[in-house]
Amino acid sequence: MIRSMTGYGRREAAWSGGAVITEVRAVNHRFCEIVMRLPRSLSALEEELKSSIQRRCARGRIELTVSLSGGRETEKALSLDRSLARRYHRLLRDLQQELKLGGTVDLALVAGFRDILVVDERPVADKRLPAIVKRLAAGAVSDLDAMRRREGAALASDIRERLRAIRDAMGHASARAPLSAQAHFDRMKARVEKLLGGGETDAVRLHQELAVYADRCDFSEELTRLGSHLVQFESGLKGEEPVGRTLDFLLQEMGREINTIGSKANDAEIAVQVVQIKGELEKVREQVQNIE
Repeated sequence: MIRSMTGYGRREAAWSGGAVITEVRAVNHRFCEIVMRLPRSLSALEEELKSSIQRRCARGRIELTVSLSGGRETEKALSLDRSLARRYHRLLRDLQQELKLGGTVDLALVAGFRDILVVDERPVADKRLPAIVKRLAAGAVSDLDAMRRREGAALASDIRERLRAIRDAMGHASARAPLSAQAHFDRMKARVEKLLGGGETDAVRLHQELAVYADRCDFSEELTRLGSHLVQFESGLKGEEPVGRTLDFLLQEMGREINTIGSKANDAEIAVQVVQIKGELEKVREQVQNIE
């Protein structure tokens, strides 16, 4: 079953008086690009979470966001710079003696220098949090994968309808091909005879040249290759492996074949089928851009 490159997954769990929320979003991308948005306290999990996503997603831009709601991610810690406090005290005592000042250099005076007290924010030490986040991330990625599969199934259904339309148009073109070749032959023969004005001609040579010209208008080989590409395309839609790039390549090859058919045929009825096939191929191409 093919998968789309777009999707969304979300999981949430209670933690430390609040909640842990994990969201995964995916959009189209030529390669597999993973963006992590984690709290500082969980930065050590980045590589492990990336690896878990890479095992499930081969293409697309995947963004994983972990947020902590309500609970405390950090706590404040207070520390005293004792060495700095001693230097303040010593310098103030020296100044007092030098200037013969009264009063005392006491704790209240030294405590007024705010840089001797340092307030730090440290991550809350909760051993449960990494395990909770990994579990939620795995669940969110599973939800994302399920959504990508559902969208992939819808894409495949639409593409198969368009492939059937292409096959129908090919059938009409194939049925018209012998009549088109004969029409070419008859038109060229009439033109040559008109140019000769009823003069003597080598009938055998004339028919040989006309047959060569008519053969150049034969597009049966292109139709065969186009049919082969369609078979490979349909086979790719049934597989489990990522096939987006393969399908895109096959579409390019099919485009080349139908362009050649259009230039060879030189027939109004076949031209109508060619235009229809080109239109369907373009619509299929738009859908394939979303396939992993």
